[in-house]
Amino acid sequence: MKATTPPSPNNLKPIIRSTAAASRPSLVRVYPTRISVQCAYRSKSMNFPNGVGSSRADWQSSCAILASKVVNQEQPTEKAGSGADHVAAVNGHNTAIDLNLVPIEKVSDNNNSNNNKPVAKPLTITDLSPAPMHGSQLRVAYQGVPGAYSEAAAGKAYPNCEAIPCDQFEVAFQAVELWIADRAVLPIENSLGGSIHRNYDLLLRHRLHIVGEVQFPVHHCLLALPGVRKEYLTRVISHPQALAQCELTLTKLGLNVAREAVDDTAGAAEFVAAKDLRDTAAIASARAADLYGLNILADGIQDDSSNVTRFVMLAREPIIPRTDRPFKTSIVFAHDKGTSVLFKVLSAFAFRNISLTKIESRPHRNRPIRLVDDANVGTAKHFEYMFYVDFEASMAEVRAQNALAEVQEFTSFLRVLGSYPMDMTPWSPSGGD
Repeated sequence: MKATTPPSPNNLKPIIRSTAAASRPSLVRVYPTRISVQCAYRSKSMNFPNGVGSSRADWQSSCAILASKVVNQEQPTEKAGSGADHVAAVNGHNTAIDLNLVPIEKVSDNNNSNNNKPVAKPLTITDLSPAPMHGSQLRVAYQGVPGAYSEAAAGKAYPNCEAIPCDQFEVAFQAVELWIADRAVLPIENSLGGSIHRNYDLLLRHRLHIVGEVQFPVHHCLLALPGVRKEYLTRVISHPQALAQCELTLTKLGLNVAREAVDDTAGAAEFVAAKDLRDTAAIASARAADLYGLNILADGIQDDSSNVTRFVMLAREPIIPRTDRPFKTSIVFAHDKGTSVLFKVLSAFAFRNISLTKIESRPHRNRPIRLVDDANVGTAKHFEYMFYVDFEASMAEVRAQNALAEVQEFTSFLRVLGSYPMDMTPWSPSGGD
């Protein structure tokens, strides 16, 4: 197959990356006008439980102030600490944040007539902007680099959106929480690899709501630099699940080479192209081959054609549940009295003819161990768990409301993660992106 010319790097989105430089990161955005503006928060003037403002009104007001400061980016920024940087109230709400906008040096534009620029550098968690103004394009965060399956899922969930790549799942959560993106589309489970446990933990840690789901077929390709043949290869790199999903096919192709795991599939393709690795192939999508100028040595190399990943769409606000179409509801709960309570909780759904589509348990981080007997006598111990449950019913239905009311009687903690429309689009085995 002939190599395809990659599109202009100008079309590639910058990537949001996290940094560990501070316990509460500040935010910066690189704007199209090539001026970046930094928002420095004064830590003692606000409280961030779980990364969210002290109140929704305060945070909305503060974002409104920040947005008004950066509308006209060609105007000089006022000095930090000046009286104009602090606004006492917006729309009747007191602000809890003093916003000091710190200008960053303007980047000179040395583009030639062909507009040839290097691939856009990934953004870090300190390179983010406030949410878009009213009426602007919907911005959707996903984990990975351009060409990732998550990017394609974001496009399926929200056609014509502006997809914002993030280097970690948690950065995508924070991007929505901090009004940098409007939505996040993140994988929650794969038909072959099972649950993505990291995202289950983050759903509990962050205060976002599930507002939809989308199922996306996974179609893997073996990619290499132009001119590279399979017999030249000494290793294959990709995401661990992608490597596992193609193991049998790689063996049938006669590739007795080393397998090496990296963060994501498209990132593997980007790495091969950037480092000019002529002895290394990547497992990724056909779109990744187009983006990074790689050849497709083998197409559709997943061992099972029925390979699909389920993604959830996350937002700051829940949607209003309805009963005019199939809905799914996701909850998380904990209990204090052992497995007998779990049976009672599940019975609350069974007695009302509510189908459970999934139950996932995760260790309770704050209280991981439970003694079987009295704390002073017993020696046997069990893990304490948080339980995630998906069931087919809308919170607008009385039976679902009654089921949760009964569940609440047996649990020490209960939270509705979202009630949202089920993905009812026709699905067929993977045949391409």
